[in-house]
Amino acid sequence: MDYAEDIKKYTAKVNQAAVDAIVKYCGIALKGKDSQFVAMTDPAEVKRVVDGFCAKKLGLDAATADKAVRAAGEKMKEDRTKHRVTVYYLVAESTGTMGKLA
Repeated sequence: MDYAEDIKKYTAKVNQAAVDAIVKYCGIALKGKDSQFVAMTDPAEVKRVVDGFCAKKLGLDAATADKAVRAAGEKMKEDRTKHRVTVYYLVAESTGTMGKLA
């Protein structure tokens, strides 16, 4: 999967080092058929993203993280499959925390 190409659908410039860092962070989760995507309609899934990636990797508080994850979902609403790497990238980009990825 070329994550950079998917991310380019939603943002003008892609930081490949950040993409690589997200892929490394996700690790084996990207191998699973379901776990490679974020189910934005599932509140438990959104909470996992907020409590996991956003809090642990980006250091965001729950309110900021929840808002950023939902904004990424809204940006990607036309896309039925929301790749985890793309969602994480958009969250980091919108919250100014890209520097925490490398």
